[in-house]
Amino acid sequence: MFTTGFDRAGLSARLVALAQRGVYLGTSSWKYPGWLGQIYDEERYLHHGRFSLTRFGRRCLAEYAETFSTVCVDAAYYRFPDERHLESLVSQVPPGFRFGFKVTDEITVRRFSNLPRFGDRAGQVNPGFLNAERFVTEFLEPCAAFRDSIGVLIFEFSRFYPSDFARGRDFVAALDGFLGALPGGWPYAVEIRNHSFLHPDYFAVLARHGVSHTFNNWDVMPDIAEQLDLPGSMTAPHLATARFLLRSGRRYQEAVERFAPYARIQDANPAGRAAGARIIRDTLAATGGRRAFLYVNNRFEGNAPQTIAAMLEQVTEPQGP
Repeated sequence: MFTTGFDRAGLSARLVALAQRGVYLGTSSWKYPGWLGQIYDEERYLHHGRFSLTRFGRRCLAEYAETFSTVCVDAAYYRFPDERHLESLVSQVPPGFRFGFKVTDEITVRRFSNLPRFGDRAGQVNPGFLNAERFVTEFLEPCAAFRDSIGVLIFEFSRFYPSDFARGRDFVAALDGFLGALPGGWPYAVEIRNHSFLHPDYFAVLARHGVSHTFNNWDVMPDIAEQLDLPGSMTAPHLATARFLLRSGRRYQEAVERFAPYARIQDANPAGRAAGARIIRDTLAATGGRRAFLYVNNRFEGNAPQTIAAMLEQVTEPQGP
């Protein structure tokens, strides 16, 4: 059953209309029981009369796609995709649905962090960092059969330290070489977590390769509105990307502890909503077939679907095709 006060049907209608015009709004991942009664009908996931988390995790993408036209697959950041998993995702959504994938960290981390999943490699320099050949072989090739269902591929670079790159220009030079070695025709985007790297040279490299800068709210990054105001920050004429992840100055774990299980908005971010609405309006007004992919995380305000609905309240531009 669905709770009152959240208009899922109305949200779905608006998102469908926007997707038809090249604007896709979705969430970062989708397996959240906190959305039961809003996006998900609990009765679909009952087993012997009780809610089954296993059944929910296996089946809820299909119901998610009844409302949204895109989702960011965060899981791809932790392991390379394989065709079997991609087929299982694509088979659950309608033809017009588009996936955003975070590129696996085996390509984007300079040094493996001290996490258990890295085992003996923890703290070591990553030999696969910005390895274009490995990216093509282990990421793009499995995706090739599902290319029509992919909206954007996001290279998320975690925060670099001086031991990784002494200067921002060194990262930009490495990124330039990497992007230049990639096959064309794919919708690439880059997300960085170093405030000081938001430099004209960085934007110029992305523009030269037709790659989108991913506007992002993160703890140590300037707000998306500030990034939008930087000259040259809209780097790809055909693609705009944004991820609303955290309020600036807030740590990720703090947001998890404060907002879980993500059933409602707990800390509204009017500036973030306004920035999202601005990207939507600018994309609708753009010529040349620009697409925009905007992804909202539960850790941004507490409940991503409600954030998206609130963001759309600020988009007064007619939604018809």
